Amino acid sequence: MRLDILTVIRAGATPRRLAPTMLSIRAVAWLAALMALLLPASRGATAEVPWCAVPAQDEDLPGAGEGLSKAGLTSGEEGDEPGSPPAPCGERDVWSVITRGLPEIGRMPQHARPAVESLDARGCWRKTDLDGLLSTPGQPLLVFVHGNRYDHASAREQGLLLAARTRATCPSTAKVRTVIFSWPSDKQGILLQDSRAKYERAVTEGHYLAWLLSQVEPDRPVAIVGYSYGALIALEALEDLVHAEQAGRSDVRSWTNRSAPLHLVLVAAAVRQDAFAPRGPYHEIFPCIDRLTILSNSSDIALRFFEYVDRSLRTEALGHIGMPAAWIPRGIEFSQVDCAEIVGPSHRLKNYLNSSSLMRRICSAAGRGLCDETHPTDCLNATGSDGAGTPSVELSGTACPCNR
Repeated sequence: MRLDILTVIRAGATPRRLAPTMLSIRAVAWLAALMALLLPASRGATAEVPWCAVPAQDEDLPGAGEGLSKAGLTSGEEGDEPGSPPAPCGERDVWSVITRGLPEIGRMPQHARPAVESLDARGCWRKTDLDGLLSTPGQPLLVFVHGNRYDHASAREQGLLLAARTRATCPSTAKVRTVIFSWPSDKQGILLQDSRAKYERAVTEGHYLAWLLSQVEPDRPVAIVGYSYGALIALEALEDLVHAEQAGRSDVRSWTNRSAPLHLVLVAAAVRQDAFAPRGPYHEIFPCIDRLTILSNSSDIALRFFEYVDRSLRTEALGHIGMPAAWIPRGIEFSQVDCAEIVGPSHRLKNYLNSSSLMRRICSAAGRGLCDETHPTDCLNATGSDGAGTPSVELSGTACPCNR
């Protein structure tokens, strides 16, 4: 008799054998509890974002650390606040770089041809190119890397929601150009099998993201927000850039001695907990980073199963238990917070974005200091443009006409 995945996991983690009837009952109960937490939110929730729809689905993975702080909420900030209304689509400078359809690769390529889209003043996605994306030297970039089990439409919607929440929560941070890194993470098969396949694919996506970042000017400030497997992709990309520089690749711009800052924000990171340990796999990327912020969740029911994605790791997820602050070298601004009291057991990114207190942390960690007196003329002004020289426009109605 074939057992479901959660039964197999629990059976493998439990030394004693259970009776078949009890095994089935517990399997059904665990599956029901897990799916209730991980299944996508209803489309009916779109009313809370008047200008652009909220995501159709969120990432699913199968199945108080040292140095962590609690969220430190003041009265009334309980994580269920919808936040301020977002700005109209035309006031957001949002682009999408799409690697869906690109082949798996084993190293950072010298050339790649991802698709590129931009959001115009009417809220419509238009095909463009990388030259257009990089056409405003010095303007800060906010790169968002989503997690697993998103189709392209959902990835764009999640990035739009992040951009909207960022603008509403921290208006000065809205002067950055938001870039959605859309990688092939469509839902495929059962949770554990799919998560293992996407875990391997994340390494390939790290190579593509590294190539994209290698095209960015050294004096252009960059912030990266990586959610779940998106955090893994971000770390793989930075590691690629460091190794390429060490190997003397002339086609790669330096990321260890940049004149502009790099801020890295990891949300519910599906990354091994010892990623930044002195002998960890990503400790070499510290020279690239000016600020590192980790939002973990010790109650995240999905990240509890991270160790089953790659049994060779024998470690929990960074986004589940956090890390010791002593691992961070001097000179790097570091903070981390356990969001369990706000987010609860859910792994959904929307739960982080819907909390005004967590959004202030995210947009402050990513954007504070990116757009300052160093690049005063490169940033969009408060009433701004769409980043391509097109004046923003006010939209009537309740939704972007082409946001689909």
